[in-house]
Amino acid sequence: MASTVRAEYVLGIDIGGTKLAAGVADSAGKLLISDRIPTDPSSGAKNAIDRLIELCRRLIRESGVPVAAAGVGSVGPLDQQTGRIISPVNMPGWGSVPLVDMLHDGLKIPVYLDNDANAAALGEHLFGAGRGVANMIYLTISTGIGGGVILDGRLYQGSNGNAGELGHMSVDYHGRPCPCGNVGCIEQYASGTAIARQARELLQSSNAPSLMRELAGSIDKVNAKVVQDALEREDRLARQIWDEAMLALGTFLANIIHSFNPQRIVMGGGVTNAGDLLFESVRQITKKRTIPAMMQIVDIVPAQLGDQVGVLGAVAVGQHGWARAAGK
Repeated sequence: MASTVRAEYVLGIDIGGTKLAAGVADSAGKLLISDRIPTDPSSGAKNAIDRLIELCRRLIRESGVPVAAAGVGSVGPLDQQTGRIISPVNMPGWGSVPLVDMLHDGLKIPVYLDNDANAAALGEHLFGAGRGVANMIYLTISTGIGGGVILDGRLYQGSNGNAGELGHMSVDYHGRPCPCGNVGCIEQYASGTAIARQARELLQSSNAPSLMRELAGSIDKVNAKVVQDALEREDRLARQIWDEAMLALGTFLANIIHSFNPQRIVMGGGVTNAGDLLFESVRQITKKRTIPAMMQIVDIVPAQLGDQVGVLGAVAVGQHGWARAAGK
């Protein structure tokens, strides 16, 4: 089990393609101060990191507390051994960026790096819906599907730091091609992007009436939120799309349970804003497809950190790194 000994104050840094966010939090995950700035990736990595360092220095100064370490949750791909971001897709021209070294030089405190999905998993485990359980799976169901695995109270990172790519678990071996090289990945069936794409395809091939056309204004503007809104108004085609996505998601969760035997599955991300429309369906489908002895010990629950998950997840990365470095 991971130690409960924590640094008193940690800086959390959330790096994405559109925003750079940071905040100082105490050991209980209470944010004392936070702020964000645009990433502006076209200005180059050095410019962005320099502006981020200035933001972090200001937050540390204004927090008025001794910050022991910094944690970073970042878009990938990453090389954790060298502390680098490596040619992130949504940051063209960045190449290989020695992020940890740059932040350490600018902030003069230990800096620990992980990908944004792992950071979110750690955040929910330490401060959110995963508190109190040793074995937890975190999933974000959004534009794509990401995940993080907590086993015996610790983040499981695999042989080279890439464990937790759960969105690329296949649910149909004759299925849709995925950019990862696999086919039938759950990301191609239950992500917000996939739900929107399947809705547009159905509307283009069907003359049946649907509120989705009216709500979106045109077929090419249909997104997952439009599908959810139409579903709440009992639209038949929206129900068809949604039920297929939930069947895929429930099947996926059964695979997760059979693989990891967790006590809790925590799900966040924009698609989960559907609330009971998602959770009730998924729980029922998962129960039908899971070995009873394994299903009876697992809870499937919404994430709790909401919009703060990026920064608080990064704080958790800092806490995790600080504890490991201290041998605690």
